[in-house]
This record gives sequence, structure tokens and C-alpha cells, in this order.
Amino acid sequence: MGTFKLILGFLIIATFVYVGAEILPIYYANYEFTEAVKTEATMQTYTIKTEAAIQDTLYKKAMDLGIPIAKDHLRVHRTGNQGNGSLSVEAPYVVNVNFPGYPLALHFDASTTNMTPQ
Repeated sequence: MGTFKLILGFLIIATFVYVGAEILPIYYANYEFTEAVKTEATMQTYTIKTEAAIQDTLYKKAMDLGIPIAKDHLRVHRTGNQGNGSLSVEAPYVVNVNFPGYPLALHFDASTTNMTPQ
């Protein structure tokens, strides 16, 4: 009975290590991408960079991080004048993880809005 508990314990630990190795890099990439979106929105609110150029920059960052987002799902919208107004970025995406016998879809939304002080 003691051997069975030992093997069961090792299997449980191995399962947690496997799940962690699959999930943690995905959440870390989401964190990095969300921070990049916030930084880009904050910096570009005060510049005259076009919405398409901002979208290109964020799309390249997503590809560098391995984020599976289509370029047309990455929406950048500026209200007011360039350099004076607000800039919002919407970046929803889904990451599919295929565990043996249990497919998992993780939904993320790296969105932000930045407004210039009035």
C-alpha cells in the first residue's frame, strides 16, 4: 500500500508540473503583451502616430511573444485630435491548449484606454 501511495504522489506531482509548464508561459506572454499595450497607448496618446502604425507595432509585439491574434482583431481607435484626446486599444484573443483528453480555451483581453488630461 505504501508503494501505491508513493507512485500516486509522484503522478500527482508530475501532473501539476506538466500543467504548470503548459499554462505559465501563456499567462506570462499575456502579461507582457498587456503591459506593451498599456505602454504603447500611454506613449502614443501624446504623439501624431497613426492608428495603423500603432496597430502594426502592437501586432509585431504580439508575434514576437507568440500571441495568436489576427491583425484585424487588434483594434486601435483615437478620439479627439492626435496628441490631444484619447486612445483606446482592444486586443481580445484565445489560446487553445490541448491537454490529453481535455482541450482548454483560455480567453484573454489586453485592452486599455488612455486619455490626455483636460
